[in-house]
Amino acid sequence: MSKMSTEPVRHALNGPTMGTRWSALFFAPPGFDPDLVQAALQAAVDTVDAQMSTWRPDSDLMRLNAAPVGAWQDIPSDLARVLTIGLAIGRASGGAFDIGQGDAVRAWGFGPAAADPQAILGAMQAPHRAAHVVLELDGNRVRKMAPIALDLNGIAKGYGVDRLAEVLSACGILDALVGIDGEMRALGLRPDGTPWTIAVEAPERDRRAPHSILTLQDASVATSGDYRHWVTVQGRDLSHTMDPARGAPLLAPPASVTVIAPTCAEADAWATALMVAGVDEGPGLARKAGLDALFLTRDDTGVVQGIGVGKLFSSKSAATAPAVGD
Repeated sequence: MSKMSTEPVRHALNGPTMGTRWSALFFAPPGFDPDLVQAALQAAVDTVDAQMSTWRPDSDLMRLNAAPVGAWQDIPSDLARVLTIGLAIGRASGGAFDIGQGDAVRAWGFGPAAADPQAILGAMQAPHRAAHVVLELDGNRVRKMAPIALDLNGIAKGYGVDRLAEVLSACGILDALVGIDGEMRALGLRPDGTPWTIAVEAPERDRRAPHSILTLQDASVATSGDYRHWVTVQGRDLSHTMDPARGAPLLAPPASVTVIAPTCAEADAWATALMVAGVDEGPGLARKAGLDALFLTRDDTGVVQGIGVGKLFSSKSAATAPAVGD
């Protein structure tokens, strides 16, 4: 009679969320039933989407957007956590990360509706009100001190990844790799004691290919870039990342910024903030915040140049690679 195997069994779970898919990779003893974990993971990201989506008019975020100025609103704890993180990074980044760009995001066609020239003009002419100045948060209550439309697309997916990690930890799974659409969080180590391997994507529109490789343990990574979502205006492609000072897409952003942080919500938000800060001010901001970050730029010939900040990336030119594959 053969002995029963005691080797850990690989489980790769996934499901839909926020217009894309979540994933969870972990190893468990033979006989482990992943169905309950699958259901708990799906419930966690469904809750994030129900609270923070701008595509669902009944979400808690959209109800907050519709609330009158000056009136305290009760909000669920997950939304309160994300607002707290978002406002803190807004202050720390000098407004480069601003969750108050909802009107601009929708006007330029990055929401449920197509771009609207009149709304674009209104977003660009409106006075700039940074969310960390306008919003007052008190536990699970919040109020707007001036008109503002919130948008959490720069942090909600990262927070969703954190919730996936929290669910796995609560289930006793302390070693795993979880992600939503490229935003990833590594828990512990692989069964062989090595860190989890994660690719930094090359900033290319026509294919998905790695630019470089990271190995992570108990850390998160997020990338913001100009190559997945954009609009074309007068023959010029404009990234989905908004310049808060203009109420319009960034004119000359890096091709991408990748950030390593303890939580994926922080990594997600800081990646957006550093895209807005750009290659001139971004590296200094990353150093001030104590971040590991990789800025990728693309020249007119399609060559990608990397500038790294922090102990995980060289402070000198990090890497060069053609932006277009063979």
